[in-house]
Amino acid sequence: MSIEETREFAAIQTDAAPRAIGPYSQAFSVSQGRMVFVSGQIGIDPATAKMVRGGVPEQAKQVMHNLRAVLEAAGGTLRDIVRTTIYLKNLEDFATVNAVYASYLEAPYPARATIEVARLPMDALVEIDAIAVVGDQ
Repeated sequence: MSIEETREFAAIQTDAAPRAIGPYSQAFSVSQGRMVFVSGQIGIDPATAKMVRGGVPEQAKQVMHNLRAVLEAAGGTLRDIVRTTIYLKNLEDFATVNAVYASYLEAPYPARATIEVARLPMDALVEIDAIAVVGDQ
């Protein structure tokens, strides 16, 4: 894990989640680490750097594991998430992804939007980004 401080911003990087596959950080924290903006996570297994096999449920589970790993590297947990965006290759997978998503989070659930997209990086079937507020509140 590394936190590269820049002004009042800190880039978050952990080997427990897949490395960025482009010019972006896994997450960025602002306001002395309280607000964490997690880049979209897809179903890549960080140990193999490959997409997990098995389809939407398995990819959604890996996405949630990756979100958790990045948040932990920033000093937070999934309970700190206040907003997410879910991107789906096929909106017909909404119920499946929703069930996996709900199994990792607790009420009150974060605010969120769900969007169907034409294509995701590495031909992923699901991607989720998040905004969290961590630390003393």
